[in-house]
Amino acid sequence: MTDAADEYIPMKHLLLLLFLALASCTTPQPGGTPGSLPPSSWGLPQIINVSAYDPKEKQRAGQGYSEHDVSALRANGASGLIARAGKGGNLDEKCGNFLAAADRSGLLPGVYYRLQNHVDAVAQADQFCARAHSLARGRAWNAPALLLCADFDANSRLSDILRFMDRVESRTGVVPVAYLENSTHLKQLLSSADTATKAKLRRMPYWLALYAHDSGAGPVYPAPGSPHGLLHQYQVWSNWTLWQYGGVDWGHGRSQPKVYNHGMHRNSLYFGNLDRPVERNVFNGSHAALQSFWRQHGLPLH
Repeated sequence: MTDAADEYIPMKHLLLLLFLALASCTTPQPGGTPGSLPPSSWGLPQIINVSAYDPKEKQRAGQGYSEHDVSALRANGASGLIARAGKGGNLDEKCGNFLAAADRSGLLPGVYYRLQNHVDAVAQADQFCARAHSLARGRAWNAPALLLCADFDANSRLSDILRFMDRVESRTGVVPVAYLENSTHLKQLLSSADTATKAKLRRMPYWLALYAHDSGAGPVYPAPGSPHGLLHQYQVWSNWTLWQYGGVDWGHGRSQPKVYNHGMHRNSLYFGNLDRPVERNVFNGSHAALQSFWRQHGLPLH
């Protein structure tokens, strides 16, 4: 316990502390090195993912964005943007505009493709690679690389996951990131794979989806609680790379944000001062590590 004399701070020191506090709250501006914003309050870089369903409808006062202008995402602390290139044989018409807008704003650009069971996995991989190559050649980029990600449907077959991965790597030289839902089927499928298959799967960085500590609880698996609990249930990866902690559902005539808010991880339903919900992720590392990761698992843009 301190006495009163120890707690006295001269006025000039108080003014200096106030100035430093205000300076640290300055809103980052677009431009500069892609992905170079300071870490979020978690101490981790923030990544936004979008699709043709974005932007969602306006729900409150605040900043908006579109596929032609994502500067509000950058201003609110995002370091990267991953747009859906297509799903199940169909291309996403907003993808190119989202990525061009992201690059103009200084966000690292990435693409994902949602693999679905009703179309051959290799055909979907070919469509994804053709789209990624077209996007990479389509403009003069500021960013160093275009991140490649595979979004595997909750009911995907293990053979299709591996075929998609192999085809993307053979056509691009890049091992894609693996996005997996909190799915009982996928957990059973991957956790029961043999040692060689698990080693192959681990070459893809793990992008997990967990919006609540009790998501996924059921008769087969208990609530994962945290990303590490979900890792344990999959029994493939030793760590995660991206965590989608904020998702969006549709219900009662509007978009419904669902955001992890438990224990040490407390989050608003909205990203900064955005006027609508958006899907949000954190990268498990520093900004320097983010840059390296983006290059390692992305198509070179220069």
